[in-house]
Amino acid sequence: MTLQDIYIYPVKSLGGIGLHEALTEEKGLKYDRRWMLVDNERNFLTQRTIPELALLKAIPEIDGLRIINKNKPDDELFIPYGTASENELSVQIWGDVVLSKEVSIEASHWFTNAIGKSCRMVVMPEKVRRPVDPTYAVNKESVSFADGMPYLLIGQSSLDDLNSKLDAPLPMDRFRPNLVFSGAEPFAEDTWKTIRIGECIFQIVKPCARCVITTINQETAEQGKEPLRTLSKFRKTDTKVMFGQNMVLLEGNRIRVGDEVIPVE
Repeated sequence: MTLQDIYIYPVKSLGGIGLHEALTEEKGLKYDRRWMLVDNERNFLTQRTIPELALLKAIPEIDGLRIINKNKPDDELFIPYGTASENELSVQIWGDVVLSKEVSIEASHWFTNAIGKSCRMVVMPEKVRRPVDPTYAVNKESVSFADGMPYLLIGQSSLDDLNSKLDAPLPMDRFRPNLVFSGAEPFAEDTWKTIRIGECIFQIVKPCARCVITTINQETAEQGKEPLRTLSKFRKTDTKVMFGQNMVLLEGNRIRVGDEVIPVE
C-alpha cells in the first residue's frame, strides 16, 4: 500500500490543493486550515452555507498564499506568510472559541467582495492551542481550524466501492481528505488503529461523519443529493454517515507521495 495523494486546505472550506510532499505537525499538515473566514458575529463560514467558497483556492507559495477566484481569474490576492494585524478576534468554530488575528483589512475586503457577504479573514497564531476533543486525543493534541481532528485518511478503493454504487462517479475532492492511499481493500482503514506512512506514525481515533459539503461539486459549487443518499444506505451509524478515518500524529515530521503505508495495529 502506498500514499497516493496529499491535500491541504490552507483557508478553511476553500478548494483543496494537492502536494507531492508535506511537513506533518501536531495541528495537521503544515499550512492546512491555519486561516479561516468569519462573519460579523465572528462565527466560522464554510461551504455548508456558502457553496461558492469551493471556487476560491489558496495556493501556498514560497513567500505566502496566493488566493485565486475561478469566477474572476484576473482578481488575485497575495498574503505573505506571517501577515497578521494587531486586531485580535475570539472566533467561534463549532463548540470552540479560539483566539485569532485578522489577517488584514485588505484581505477581509477581498473575500467580502468575492463571496458577496461581509466577512473577515483570520489566522491562527502559532502559540494558540485549540485542544482536540479529549475523548479522542492521545497526547493532548491540538488542532487547527479543521472541524475537529488534525488528519483525515481515505482509501482510494473505498471511493471506488462507493462509485460502483452511484449513477455518476464522484472525485475524491468531495470528501476533502488530507491523505489518500491505494493498494488495500475497500474500507480497510476502518479496521486499523495505528499506521505508519513513510517516517510518520499516526493513530486512527474515530470515523469521519460526513456533511452536506460532500454533495457540492468542487469545480462548479453546484449542489446535489449524492453521495450522502447512497452512503446512508450502507455507511450509516446511528444518525451519521461515515466515510474516512480521523487521525492524530504520534511521530514523524514529513510525508511524501509514494511513501509505503503499513498498518501497525
